[in-house]
Amino acid sequence: MKKIMILTLLTTTLALNAQAHCQIPCGIYDDAVRFTLMREHVTTIEKSMKQINRLAPDGLNQRVRWINNKERHADELTKIVTHYFLTQRIKGTEPTEKYTAQLTLLHRVMLQAMKTKQTTELEHVNMLRKLIDEFEKVYTEK
Repeated sequence: MKKIMILTLLTTTLALNAQAHCQIPCGIYDDAVRFTLMREHVTTIEKSMKQINRLAPDGLNQRVRWINNKERHADELTKIVTHYFLTQRIKGTEPTEKYTAQLTLLHRVMLQAMKTKQTTELEHVNMLRKLIDEFEKVYTEK
C-alpha cells in the first residue's frame, strides 16, 4: 500500500509538472519526458484495472478509489496529447503524410484512453502502448 501511495504521489507530481508547461511560445520543450509520462499513465491505468478486477465486491470503497485513479490517469494522458502535442508541437501549416499520420495516431490514443475509462479490459492498455510507440516513431522521424 505504501508503494502505491508513493507511486501515486510521484505520478501526480510529474503530471502537475507536465501541466505547468504553458502554451506561450517559450521554446522549452522536452518531448522525451512527455513520452515517458504517457507510458507511466498507461501503466497506472493498467495497474488500476488489475486492482479493480482483483478486489472483492464488498471492497466497494477501494474499487471506487481505483476507478477514480484509472480515470484521472486517462484524463492526464489525453491532456498531454491535446495540450502538448496537438496545440504546441505538431505543425500543420501544410498538410503532409506525416502530419496526417500524427493526427490519426493521436486521435486513436485519445479514443483508447476513453475506452480505458469505460472498461477494465486490458486490451485497451495494450493498444495504448502500441499507439504511443507508433506515434513516437512517426513524430521523431526526420
